[in-house]
Amino acid sequence: MRSFLPIVLSLAPLSALAETALLDWDSILEEAEGQTVYWHAWGGSTATNDFITWLGDKVEDEYGVTLEHVKLTDTADAVTRVLSEKQAGKDDEGAVDLIWINGANFASMKEAGLLFGPWSEGIPNADLVADDEIVASDFGTAVDGLESPWAKAQFVFMYDSADAEPLQSMDALHDWAAENPGRFTFPQPPDFLGTTFLKQALVSLVESPSVLQEPVDQHDFEAVTAPLWAYLDSLQPNLWREGQTYPASGPAQFQLVSDEEIDIAPTLSPSEASTAIANFQLPDSVRTFVPEGGTIGNASFVAIPFNSGSKAGAMVVANAILSPEVQLRQQDPDVLGYGTVLDMDKLSADQAQAFDELELGIATLGPAELGPVLPEPHSSWSAAVEEAWIERYGAD
Repeated sequence: MRSFLPIVLSLAPLSALAETALLDWDSILEEAEGQTVYWHAWGGSTATNDFITWLGDKVEDEYGVTLEHVKLTDTADAVTRVLSEKQAGKDDEGAVDLIWINGANFASMKEAGLLFGPWSEGIPNADLVADDEIVASDFGTAVDGLESPWAKAQFVFMYDSADAEPLQSMDALHDWAAENPGRFTFPQPPDFLGTTFLKQALVSLVESPSVLQEPVDQHDFEAVTAPLWAYLDSLQPNLWREGQTYPASGPAQFQLVSDEEIDIAPTLSPSEASTAIANFQLPDSVRTFVPEGGTIGNASFVAIPFNSGSKAGAMVVANAILSPEVQLRQQDPDVLGYGTVLDMDKLSADQAQAFDELELGIATLGPAELGPVLPEPHSSWSAAVEEAWIERYGAD
């Protein structure tokens, strides 16, 4: 159960927060005013970039915090920057104040002591977050107050209903690709969406999915993943361009669908197709489906490096992200289509009604249609599967 825990003795420096989750929010707001927060976040989506710009205007107007979006192609670049600063003894005024982080990089930063906190359960809007495992554990690594959730995601497939139809399983996708060669692809790993496709296939094919919740070094990797490689060996010749090249990212697939080069492609956002249709990036015949039995789901998080010089400002930004206004805007398919991490029962009646009345878009499946959310494998499986895929398939 999350709770905002104000304290009177709050004038200690923010570095002391590494030892306590108790926050005096008024003091943090006062310290945050005038700070600049350098948010290192993926910059490969125009819609996401525009949303971060809008959020920056909001936090500057309301809190006097300047938000600068440092656009990344790979989150590991920000992690490497923080690690280099630690090795150089730069323990304050680091270049990175906030990171849109993924599970594997969170695990490595946590282990290396590169994160500030705990703090995330002490910000006021943490009270509104749904109490479920998807925000308590990030790819099998306990959050422990070191990062704050942003949005929920679940793996789905986009398909052009003019040329394809929903498929019931990963095996059915394999068979469809054999019957329709060249009409399916996925982003090139280590792109996070491409890696998630590999993990979705692995979860569906492995004999005992529970082993994927444990670190990879506790199991025989080759034995566990053998069904995945057999599946991909057979699938690859039937991919777009015979699997000799892959789109670089999720958004890069849109043009392939729009140009009628492919008919089916994966996404980690159930509303992404609707958003792309609204932005004229996809034809309005595109819809989404999930295989029976469910698909992998996770949450996006933001984290604060240990040596940020704008920790107060970073917490203000993270808290703003969890406000009902911001969460509602990001769930709008005309904006982002990201799933909210808030619990509707914790909102006011008017706030909950606004979410209920939000049109999710013509290509978006409702919560009941999405089926069960399958847990992400432990973060160590991502790196191992990526490395093995690159070695086997020689992606350029």
